[in-house]
Amino acid sequence: MNSQVLAQDQNNASSFTSRLINIEAPVNETFRFQSTLQNGSDKAQVYELKANAPQGWRVAFKVQGSRVTSIKIDPDKKESINIEINAAYGAQPSKYKIPVYATSENENLQLDLEAVVKGSYEIELTTPTGLLSGKITEGEQKKIRLEVKNKGTLALEDITLSSQTPSKWEATFSPAEIQQLEPGKTTEIIATMKVPDKTLAGDYISKFTAKNTASTSTATYRMTVKTSVLAGWVGMAVILLAIGTVVFLIRKFGRR
Repeated sequence: MNSQVLAQDQNNASSFTSRLINIEAPVNETFRFQSTLQNGSDKAQVYELKANAPQGWRVAFKVQGSRVTSIKIDPDKKESINIEINAAYGAQPSKYKIPVYATSENENLQLDLEAVVKGSYEIELTTPTGLLSGKITEGEQKKIRLEVKNKGTLALEDITLSSQTPSKWEATFSPAEIQQLEPGKTTEIIATMKVPDKTLAGDYISKFTAKNTASTSTATYRMTVKTSVLAGWVGMAVILLAIGTVVFLIRKFGRR
């Protein structure tokens, strides 16, 4: 809505205005209004800024990027005030009226704003069992079943999968992108992890991320790497060979 609301003191030209009074957004986004407060009196005034928002909602007033609760305006001057409103967690889709006030010693200006909650975006990345750990042998690859869930009330579009893995590890996803996921729906993703040869045994952390422009979810996965049986036998052979060489040298030169 582009109509302008004007809160004006009857005794002078002081006003509290906003070009936009009605903004629609998801519940987890910030409603941002740009307002103008004008002191039309013949003396400087300090205006206290307040709002009457629903329980759990948060309202912040900002001037030149700084958060304020009051502002001093000289006679016949005006100041731009950004009003940022955050809905309470879980607020239901509806139209919420939020009156804001600029009150001085002599004036009480009111500006009526509307925040229209159209729903929520919420994405969750996990596994079918909720278990975020596994085992793998060095030099091999493992397929990990992941689930992308839409836990919000609005459809999610263009979801991409990415990973953050230890050095030289590789991770691929099938599919690597979800074009659309309706509310309450789940899509299975297969992540294929490949561990380089000669990786030392131990626990390694990887992070998988599912995101789009509206929401992000990251799952931390712990992978326990084991050395291969062949590598163990090769290592044992090397040790035995070294011991045999030492014994041979001792016998050979020990007789001299």
